[in-house]
Amino acid sequence: MRVAVAGAGAFGRNHLRVYRELEAAGLGVKLVAAVEPDQARAAETTAQYGIPVFPSVQELLAAGLRLYAASVAVPTVQHHAVASTLLEAGLDLLVEKPLAASLAEADDLLALAARRGRILQPGHLERFNPAVLAVQAQLHRPMFFEAHRLSVFTPRALDVDVVLDLMIHDLDIVLTCANSPVREVRAVGLPILSPKVDIANVRVEFESGCVANFTASRVSTERVRKLRFFQPRQYVSIDYARRELLVIKLDANVTPEIAAAIAGGRIDPTLMAQLAAQAAAAGLVSSPNPGLSFMKPPVVQGEPLRLEIESFLDAVRTRCEPLVTGRQGRDALALALEIQACMVAHAHRAGLQDFFAAGA
Repeated sequence: MRVAVAGAGAFGRNHLRVYRELEAAGLGVKLVAAVEPDQARAAETTAQYGIPVFPSVQELLAAGLRLYAASVAVPTVQHHAVASTLLEAGLDLLVEKPLAASLAEADDLLALAARRGRILQPGHLERFNPAVLAVQAQLHRPMFFEAHRLSVFTPRALDVDVVLDLMIHDLDIVLTCANSPVREVRAVGLPILSPKVDIANVRVEFESGCVANFTASRVSTERVRKLRFFQPRQYVSIDYARRELLVIKLDANVTPEIAAAIAGGRIDPTLMAQLAAQAAAAGLVSSPNPGLSFMKPPVVQGEPLRLEIESFLDAVRTRCEPLVTGRQGRDALALALEIQACMVAHAHRAGLQDFFAAGA
């Protein structure tokens, strides 16, 4: 399967690397070209991978290289233009998140992929995190989510705000796990070190009654990537960075106070912190408190990007729906854009127009 990568920047370089690794492993894929308008990056890519690098997708397609699929890792504002051209040319696509810059562009890509019979997979990388893959077997009825995604400031991906840059990963995962329409969104966000919102806090309530709190920051002094959720008689913690999963189960003889809190959905962060501390103190094996049992479900380790690309290539070969569908990418984008609108409305209510204008 002959593939290309559009964009050889921070994300694209990793796509190039993984495709070449799969090629070297004899897994039926061949990296044959890239697209990169920056001359220095283009020269570097040619030297490293020994492939032609074209300044535009039009020139790539004109070269007649018999391509089957491609990764699109250009800036978000270019996703629609690049992806639509490649879809029209008959290529299957893995498009880095977010799928597009607007819902209109996302809908156009979905319609075009359907019309051309092409695979369109959004690059929601965390869906292929081994801990996230392992948590599927633990899902019963999640009713409360707490997501934290913090990173130190870098000049990468400043064409979008922190919601589309970082939070969208957790939005996609919670939308999938909650499996319920969104009922209400509340959000606040502020620009700190860039022209766009760098830190945001969001509360989403679903029609099922499930509630999710999201915090995302790209101006933190530490890196944190965690998702925790409660469901009847269970607390589940995902550590994206460590690729670990912890399940704390409330047994039949648990104290009435904790059981009532879980059953009634009255979850507070203090209880969550206490349970996590107990897990650490117990070495993730046994609990010092009667009624609580700890389990670390097995997690099959692997690099998320490689797992994502392997899944994409499998969908291309089998013509099956990808694990992450274009529609799911569109849904995550829709929620992200609703959050952005809520942040603007909050800024006006709070009288932060001048402060927020630089980040809007």
